Amino acid sequence: MALILHNSLSREDEVFTPQNPKEVTLYTCGPTVYNYPHIGNYRAYIFADILKRTLIYSGYNVNHIMNITDIDDKTIRDSQKEGKTLKEFTEFYTEEFMKDVDTLHILRANKYTKATEYVNEMVEMIETLIEKGHAYKSDDGSVYFNIKSFPEYGKLTHLKLDALEENAGGRIKKDEYDKDNAQDFALWKAWDETDGDVFWETSLGKGRPGWHIECSAMSTKTLGDSIDIHTGGIDNMFPHHENEIAQSECATGKSFVKYWLHNAWLLVEGKKMAKSAGNFYTLRDLEKIDVTPLGFRYWLMTAKYNTPINFTIDALHGAQKAFKRLGEAYLSYPEGGTINTKYKTAFMEAIENDLATPKALALVWELIADDTVSPSDKKMTLLDFDTVFGFGLKELQKEESVFLCSLTISNYRDFPIYRQDNLSQYEYNQNELLKV
Repeated sequence: MALILHNSLSREDEVFTPQNPKEVTLYTCGPTVYNYPHIGNYRAYIFADILKRTLIYSGYNVNHIMNITDIDDKTIRDSQKEGKTLKEFTEFYTEEFMKDVDTLHILRANKYTKATEYVNEMVEMIETLIEKGHAYKSDDGSVYFNIKSFPEYGKLTHLKLDALEENAGGRIKKDEYDKDNAQDFALWKAWDETDGDVFWETSLGKGRPGWHIECSAMSTKTLGDSIDIHTGGIDNMFPHHENEIAQSECATGKSFVKYWLHNAWLLVEGKKMAKSAGNFYTLRDLEKIDVTPLGFRYWLMTAKYNTPINFTIDALHGAQKAFKRLGEAYLSYPEGGTINTKYKTAFMEAIENDLATPKALALVWELIADDTVSPSDKKMTLLDFDTVFGFGLKELQKEESVFLCSLTISNYRDFPIYRQDNLSQYEYNQNELLKV
């Protein structure tokens, strides 16, 4: 069986073939740490986790990097509102994010790269772009990428430069903007009074990096000029990922990413969940309606990662009940069985077909209802499936079964299922959780 992935770049399903058969390089756009991520953000991270687990399940070693955006327009703005230093402000939300990663059973990346620790690499890349004629300084000392210097600009989102001629002659300094405002974008932002004490003195002058250059510099530094897979939410396709491609390929002269994978939006009443829209929920909000983090994880898997999913409390409660039933079934089975090859083959066919988690979950219930499979074999087969699902069945004990149906925000992190000891702060080797 071959692993099939939907490549956003080609808009086609493709057989996955890594550059190095022994190791897959994977980069995930991580959080901007200016607040608690909402559950729409976590769809992106859980999707990337399912992908990573599937790669490992399929026999690959994975070198996974996730960035932490701790310097951008929003982190500066909100740290100033709270009267805190940028580092103090972003460190708090970084730590909260890491706690949520663990409660959601997201395998930690091999390394979390904080943007503020890679400014030198960003400056070097910007200088290279200037030398090659792809970037220029403006009158105020900021540096912009010339999108007309890259004929393939727009290839990810299928924008045509000719159609952008009117806007493409201008510049935009904001980190985020829409396709109608496609213009030369900021690589380096010259300091002004709104930045306060957030700046670096570099060969480019006094200032700070733009958002888009951060991921290009961090991914090339940690994974090389060309990487296998880059993941993120569909909302990051433009401008962020489009700009990443342009500046990375112009700086290195090499293809940046072979497979681009994007998850669809989590919707609320048909609209994208977003902090700016005020229609968002956090994990802490879900606890108030008796939905655990892993119940939420289960719910997300009832839809394919690149299909929009609509938030309703009834749907979440239904998923929580199903997750509880799964845990209770698992706990009722005795030890000592073997993995059922028929179900394992069907599971691999589902999950290796572009991460078809709804079909994979359907197999769980088919297995549970199958009287031809012994209870002990069911247990071992569910454990095998769980290396991809990430529900933590292996750690469950009968006396902890209450965890499956009722946890509060004050106590759920105390359960042994969540504990991951001896971790360095921002680095993590491949997780032992995957061993059955």
